[in-house]
Amino acid sequence: MHDSKPVTGHFPAAMVNITNKCTLKCRHCFVFREANPNSPQNEMETGEMLDKLAALQEKHGIMTMLWMGGEPLLRPDVLREGVRLFQKNTITTNGTIDLIDFPGCTYVVSLDGPPEINDEIRGKGTFKKVMKTISRVPVSFGATVMCQCVVTKSNEDHLEELVDLLRPSRFDGMTFSFYSPPKNDTSDLTWGSLTRRDKAVREVIRLKQQYPDFIWNKRRGLELTLSENAKTVTDNCPSMKYVLPLYLEGDVFVHPFCCYGNDVDCDLCGAWVVFNIAALLEQNDRQPTFKTDSTP
Repeated sequence: MHDSKPVTGHFPAAMVNITNKCTLKCRHCFVFREANPNSPQNEMETGEMLDKLAALQEKHGIMTMLWMGGEPLLRPDVLREGVRLFQKNTITTNGTIDLIDFPGCTYVVSLDGPPEINDEIRGKGTFKKVMKTISRVPVSFGATVMCQCVVTKSNEDHLEELVDLLRPSRFDGMTFSFYSPPKNDTSDLTWGSLTRRDKAVREVIRLKQQYPDFIWNKRRGLELTLSENAKTVTDNCPSMKYVLPLYLEGDVFVHPFCCYGNDVDCDLCGAWVVFNIAALLEQNDRQPTFKTDSTP
């Protein structure tokens, strides 16, 4: 994650990747862009990690934590104790490992389209494996289980198919985030410009209107993602002000300037967290209220 800079001040929310190891190797994953995190390497021990997170919580006043990786469920030892440190907790997962019931938490499970489209991005058989995991979640489960789809140029025409597949399932709801490419990305995942991305954003706005209870993006957050508004948001990125990114490099935490890595092209950012916070700022008179879910 490159250079780490000293961080001071109050952050109501934080993101922490508690492991770089993962059961998948998704094409758009920023963790895999620079190295193979599954190669043998030292990672911070559980006790030390929990002590550091407790100290950071006190130092920065962190109320909400987003637990991420890699695949955070590969470190259940950290999660079981770590969720007790914060008032609100969200755990991102690729859905290939059974979910642990942490009542009051929210799981964000990644799927990027119907089976063929998703598996081209996340690996053969991944969609089926994720849906089997979700089918095993009991009705009595105390955590919210939602899906997040990363919209890319390659899956933008298949979003409603995904919604149709997920609505009858165990998922409580879903959100869409838009691919935030690294600089000079020429892959089939990126639109290359905000105006070309507008087609995908408008499709999600249409789906939000059609399925308002299932799609949890804020309508205003989607409007802000359109090319006519997006630069106004990203030029004054609210995530940098309100969310502390913590990345694991060996046995230390580092602080990249962006939660998507230091090589991201901010002008083409489509991150849900950025535009959702911007919408919350408008709604709450410049004081965002952080929730464990993404309800509108």
